[in-house]
Amino acid sequence: MMMKDRWIALYVENQVGVLAKISGLFAGKSYNMKSLTVGTTENDDISRMTISSTCDDLTFEQIKKQLNRMVEVIKVMDLTETPIHMKELMFAKVKKCSEQDKAEAFRIAAVFSVEVADIGPDSVLFECKLTERRNNELIRLLKDRFESLEIVRGGAVAIESVSTSCR
Repeated sequence: MMMKDRWIALYVENQVGVLAKISGLFAGKSYNMKSLTVGTTENDDISRMTISSTCDDLTFEQIKKQLNRMVEVIKVMDLTETPIHMKELMFAKVKKCSEQDKAEAFRIAAVFSVEVADIGPDSVLFECKLTERRNNELIRLLKDRFESLEIVRGGAVAIESVSTSCR
């Protein structure tokens, strides 16, 4: 069976323990959760989760069925083939920089259209709101160019497109 990246959006009741139940479902069935983001919606009683998982078709169908059975889950949406807008928040700190390294970091920030959020005597901090793929490309480039990095990534947030453009 072919493994591929899958995306699910869930509307859930905004209550204590819901996140634990959903992550427990994944852990209990040995499903891998690649990323998970959660936040309240325009309705304070409802949260939206965006979950990424790498799995085969059969496993993905099981995940969706089991999520649909949970009382706290209001709606399950498979976003895998849906036109969506998706971004992942990432901070990348380039440490132990010379002035020449800083100049190179600024050039890279310009090419990737990322914000320089902070500058120290020997470091530069990027704030990145890119797709997962672009963040991966940026990390590869930074690893090739600099000796000392610190990377912090959040999960992706996605919403269905209002036009036909995709990702």
